[in-house]
This record gives sequence, C-alpha cells and structure tokens, in this order.
Amino acid sequence: MRARQFLFQFIATVVIGLFFATTGSAASKPYDQAGFDAAQAAGKPILVEIHADWCPTCRAQEPVISELLKEPKNANFVVLRVDFDKQKDVLKRFRTMYQSTLIVFKGKKEVSRSTGETRKDEIAAQLAKAL
Repeated sequence: MRARQFLFQFIATVVIGLFFATTGSAASKPYDQAGFDAAQAAGKPILVEIHADWCPTCRAQEPVISELLKEPKNANFVVLRVDFDKQKDVLKRFRTMYQSTLIVFKGKKEVSRSTGETRKDEIAAQLAKAL
C-alpha cells in the first residue's frame, strides 16, 4: 500500500513538473546584465526570478506570475529569469543562495524580495511596490 502511494505521488510530481517545465513564464527572458542595466536606466519595474527547472516551488510560482503579468497595470514589467544552476555569478551579485527567490526593482532600487512565495496576493503586493 505504501509503495503504491509513493509511486502514485512520484508519477504525479513528474507529470506536473513536465507540464510546467514546458509552459514557463511567457513574459520572462533569460537574465543578462546588459538587459538588466538598460531596464534600470530606463526606470522600468523589474522582476528578477531566481529559477531552477527542478524546483517545485519555482514551478508553482510560474502560473501565478504569468497571470499577474497579464494585468494591464503590470504590462511594463521587465521579467528576467536567472538560471539557478548555471548563473552562479549572478546569484552572488544579487546575494541570494536559493532558487524560487523573487527580487523586485523600481528602476535602480530594490523594493521587495521573497523566497519560496507562491501566494498570488503576496506576489501581487511585491510587484505593486515597483509601480
């Protein structure tokens, strides 16, 4: 019984993970320093996502962020995704050690940071700080 339950949970996790790995955040772009600097210089609101494809919390954040970015008030956000496994230099620059970290900037000023947050109202409140 226990083995069957474990197997079911494992299969469900893999299927859900594959679904979210292929959908992703529609508006996010891979992080690059030039793009970040340009957005800051233009005074744009910026969301930096520290993301790992294998992270269930990151996968849970994706549909929430996508939905919030579709709202007209969030249309000007520049969303940059940092690959947790491949961009270690960027992690150091942002002084973060964990995937599923969201960092919000209003131009050059960091206005909000969270790790592991998946609640829509909390993420919306973070984004609102940059508007």
